[in-house]
Amino acid sequence: MDSNNTVWIVVAAVAAIVVIALIVFAARKSRNKRRAAEADRIREEVHHDSQRVQRQATLVEETEAKARAAQAEADAKAAEAARLAETAAGRRDALTSSQQHLDERREHADKLDPRVRRSDSDRPADDTAVSGGRHSSHDGIDQAVDHAADRGVERDTHRVAPDARRN
Repeated sequence: MDSNNTVWIVVAAVAAIVVIALIVFAARKSRNKRRAAEADRIREEVHHDSQRVQRQATLVEETEAKARAAQAEADAKAAEAARLAETAAGRRDALTSSQQHLDERREHADKLDPRVRRSDSDRPADDTAVSGGRHSSHDGIDQAVDHAADRGVERDTHRVAPDARRN
């Protein structure tokens, strides 16, 4: 019994080790298949997600391009608005100057016209010259024209007709 039993124990131990090795091997193979399948599934999800992310990136790039174009357009509009404002300011200055010039010419005409009534404080000393109890209209006009020429005001060639002055 000694040697037979020992052989049977050794054979049983070797068989048990082989069975355990086969079970471990089969379990490891099954686990590796599951892991490979899981990895394939994850890779497929990553592929679909990367396509979705690529579409989003394209959309973001398009949106950024539209934003840059809109900004460029806004900058162009702002530059145009600034140019128009500058043009308007220049025209406003010219208009103001023209209006002032017209007002000066109107005042000059009023000073020259004996029909326009003015208060004594508005009359210049040169315009109140009296000759023989009457205003000398020609002297006053000439003096006013000479005074205006001294100030740099253009000489107005429009004069009221003599018969129109006698009202």
